[in-house]
Amino acid sequence: MMIQRLTSTASLPSPLAGLDDDTLLARMKIDDAAAYRLLVERHVDRAYAIALRVLGNVADAEDVAQECLVKVWTHRQSWQEGKAKFSTWLYRVVVNRCIDLRRRPSNECLDDVPEPMDDETDSVTRIHRAQVFGRLEEAMGRLPEQQRLALTLSYFDDLGNAEVAEILGTTVSAVESLLKRGRQTLRDRLRRSEHDFRQALVE
Repeated sequence: MMIQRLTSTASLPSPLAGLDDDTLLARMKIDDAAAYRLLVERHVDRAYAIALRVLGNVADAEDVAQECLVKVWTHRQSWQEGKAKFSTWLYRVVVNRCIDLRRRPSNECLDDVPEPMDDETDSVTRIHRAQVFGRLEEAMGRLPEQQRLALTLSYFDDLGNAEVAEILGTTVSAVESLLKRGRQTLRDRLRRSEHDFRQALVE
């Protein structure tokens, strides 16, 4: 996988490890590849996780994370320090690329993302839990795009409303409204399954 190749030397001790993102980006402008590798190591997992949650497809999520991180290097000369937090900029690029992919007509079947299984959990419980979370996933998928993205970034990636607003290119008040409407829609659609859903979360 290309992401692994990008970070293949990341396990080695680096004298750059204590530098912040802006300093690494400044070093990248003078073609410091070691600074780039460290920046990738810091952010690749989060970029991939966001892409996977938005797309629900392992291969596409890997491609998006790779493409966006390569863009960091190819556009290194245009980075403006202080204009935006690097992680926020990166997640915005990832989300926008995911939106483009979701809107692209495709006849390809999505790969199934396997759910981690607890070996000590009996098969009936696993099936039941998969059904419950399947209903949640289906309900999330039916939300308007902006509501779904706001909920994903806020709850799954634990980002504050201000950062979610910057990633989505909107205001904090708009994000609060998206979250409120999204939660209400999910509650309405999952009301009949609420008991099962709560039970699955505590098991």
